[in-house]
Amino acid sequence: MNAVAIIFYLFALSVITGGLFTVIARNPVHSVLWLILSFLSSAGLFILVGAEFVALLLVIVYVGAVAVLFLFVVMMLDVDFAELKAEMAKYMPLALLIGVVLLMQLALAFGVWDTSEGYAERLAAPYVLDVENTQGLGMLLYDRYILLFQLAGLVLLVAMIGAIVLTLRHRKDVKRQDVLAQMYRDPAKALEMKDVKPGQGL
Repeated sequence: MNAVAIIFYLFALSVITGGLFTVIARNPVHSVLWLILSFLSSAGLFILVGAEFVALLLVIVYVGAVAVLFLFVVMMLDVDFAELKAEMAKYMPLALLIGVVLLMQLALAFGVWDTSEGYAERLAAPYVLDVENTQGLGMLLYDRYILLFQLAGLVLLVAMIGAIVLTLRHRKDVKRQDVLAQMYRDPAKALEMKDVKPGQGL
């Protein structure tokens, strides 16, 4: 067994351990930390197969943004997790049934799994052509499919603007801040001195 195989088994064991403790950990903060461990270990597995671009995306997007957002939300919200777990216990039989069905489907799928012809040649193609994974993706995105890439970005921009327009509601019963009125306000006209007599009140 060489060093690559040992590193693979270590990363694989770390992914399985992190995923298991993400589910069974009692503290939600600990669950998020175990999830981050799973993401980092998965990134290590991607690097082992030569997909360093996907590995860095996993670290930057999921660990740097999504998992940290989960952690902040869990730490900031005062959620009664004991009550939530008590409610979840009622649906445990149904969840176990669904899990067994999914495991049976995975067993059936992997039972007939087979590789296609030319699998080894396609797997070794990036190294034969002396092109790294990130360079190959860049050549495809910004050379061959540049128009489709820009159109995909335009679609995402339109979707973002549409979501903002659909959710933005101008309510008349809400007092809004007028920045210019605050900036140009004259203190001499805005303040009024009241001469309150003792025991009289306003």
